[in-house]
Amino acid sequence: MSKLNRDVLRLIIEELQDDRKTLYSFLSVNKIYCEIIVPILWKNPWKFMTKVKRKSLSKIIISHLSNETKNNLNNQEINIFKNSYQKPLFDYISFCRHLNLGEIKEIIYIIYSSNEVYEKSKILIIMNEILKLFFNENRKFTHLYIPKNFDYQIYHIPGARRHLSEIEFLSCNTSMNDNILIGLIDICKSIKELELSIDVDNYGIIKLIKTREKLISLSLLESYYINKSPFDKIIENSLATHTNTLQNFKINRRPTKIPSFINLKVLELEDRYFGEWNCLENLSLPFLQILRTSFISIKPLTNLIKNTNRSLIEIKIDGVIHDEIGNKNIIQAIYKNCPKLKYLKLMFRNCNILELENLLTNCQHLKVLSFVINDIVFEWENLFKILIKLSPNDLFKFKFHSFDYELKPKLEFLKLFFNNWKGKRPIFLNFNNAKEIEYWLHKYETEGMIKNCDDIELENY
Repeated sequence: MSKLNRDVLRLIIEELQDDRKTLYSFLSVNKIYCEIIVPILWKNPWKFMTKVKRKSLSKIIISHLSNETKNNLNNQEINIFKNSYQKPLFDYISFCRHLNLGEIKEIIYIIYSSNEVYEKSKILIIMNEILKLFFNENRKFTHLYIPKNFDYQIYHIPGARRHLSEIEFLSCNTSMNDNILIGLIDICKSIKELELSIDVDNYGIIKLIKTREKLISLSLLESYYINKSPFDKIIENSLATHTNTLQNFKINRRPTKIPSFINLKVLELEDRYFGEWNCLENLSLPFLQILRTSFISIKPLTNLIKNTNRSLIEIKIDGVIHDEIGNKNIIQAIYKNCPKLKYLKLMFRNCNILELENLLTNCQHLKVLSFVINDIVFEWENLFKILIKLSPNDLFKFKFHSFDYELKPKLEFLKLFFNNWKGKRPIFLNFNNAKEIEYWLHKYETEGMIKNCDDIELENY
């Protein structure tokens, strides 16, 4: 029974793996909680990294170094042990499954700067010793992050093939050292998720994309604007290799063409240069469930929504101001083609506020509505009346974002909304300009009608 209880507890705690605040609070409950939570926290110790946390990590990593390593470093006049480090209670590094070479490099520089080790050759020696800690025993990593201009030949580390053979996620730059790229292509056969930052033309990357047979997620991200080149066309053509397998696709620059990925579930698009996305006009993605866009014009998005076979559950459209006709067209496309919709973020224009009635009537599974308000004069009273009258049973999370901090509801309309909501499920509510109505938000929060209105996370539904 004890073993069963421990396994059940582990399953419950694993559901909270992204809620680090709660996990840390559980550490002091008892030994069993601690033994379950520590491996979860150290599976990816680089997540939510801060300057303070990075410094703390550097101390923990140093404390894991063996006496043999310490003597070896001291013999080479590398003194990183000016402070005494207590032996850790756990072998924390043994739990690590995410190998983030960029963060390790930053930690090396912390050690470097605090101990006045100024020679590059000595930096490499420290790097070698720390990587030995991670490439130890039979540990196998699942996630690998390689920073820009990282030239350490990790595939030469003893046991590298064994440690990296089960890598499922790879994040790297196209400017990576060619030898490292060749080594990764040879060793990492199990990559399912690939995140590429494109900063230079590197034709070796094409082979990495095309030969990963299990690829289900691909991100193509430009760190800055690069003029179109033959490389862009070739990398776009390489996507066709995965038309049947790719489930997640993200890109932050307008391509000439996006293949009709048969099984695509998540599409994320961004365009900081406001190009025309004609490639979306006739794109058919029958099983698309999540559409997230930033700075993408509204017309091609409207056509894309019409071609999704009524499968969308999340639509998030940011960073684009559109006219009244475009706004009406996309709202109509949503409520006519997205009956399963649970999350929607969209600009609502004043003249189309009555279209919200059709949206709420046709999208009965809505749980989160995030309104973007841009009209100088907005009919808040009509909006609140519609929400009170037609909100589906599961819709109780609302967010209101306005570009102008003067665009906020009059207090009388807000009171009308809250008073008529009584008896329904408590509202999760967020205004991005709530300073002048904070008193009333707090009042209704104490009455149990609003939850967490100050710093609320509405993305989860």
